[in-house]
Formats: sequence, C-alpha cells, structure tokens
Amino acid sequence: MNGNETRALQFLGLCMRARQIVSGQEACVSAVRNGEAAVVLVDEGASDNTRKRMTDACQSHDTPLFFITAGELGHAIGKPDRMVVALSKGSMGEKVLSYFQG
Repeated sequence: MNGNETRALQFLGLCMRARQIVSGQEACVSAVRNGEAAVVLVDEGASDNTRKRMTDACQSHDTPLFFITAGELGHAIGKPDRMVVALSKGSMGEKVLSYFQG
C-alpha cells in the first residue's frame, strides 16, 4: 500500500460520516450509471464477477476506478465485508480522486 492509498483510506471515514459514500455492488453500479459517482474503489479481494461488473460499468460511463489493497476498503468505512464503494461527485469525491491521480 502506497502513501496516497493510505491517505485516501484515512479520508474515507470522514466521507462516510458525511454521507458521501455509496457502498455495495448494486448501489455502486446504480450510482455510476446515474452519473452520481466521482470515483469507484474496489477491494482487490472482491470476486472476479464483482471486479468485472464494476470495471465494465466504470468504463462504459467514464468513471475513474481504482483497486485497493485486499481487506482495507471495508475496514476504512467501518463495514468490514464491503468490497465496493462509490464516492459522490463533489469536493470529497474529487479529493479522493486526487490521491490516486497525484
């Protein structure tokens, strides 16, 4: 895990409390399709089906997608079993996106 990923994961707790995160595969696919997602994060431990579904949705709708070290994503948002999160468009989503782009 690199420094930018660590900072992004630390920031996700605040995003969760601010209700700027949608979690779970179905909710995230819906957010991407509706143009509501600034960035999607997928745990590397997610199933192949989940990884493919999120990759396809994000590619189809030009939404940035990043993979997070296995086991870290759910822990960061306080929901250990979650494998996918989408951050809402806005300043928090853009900040998380900047951690991965810079």
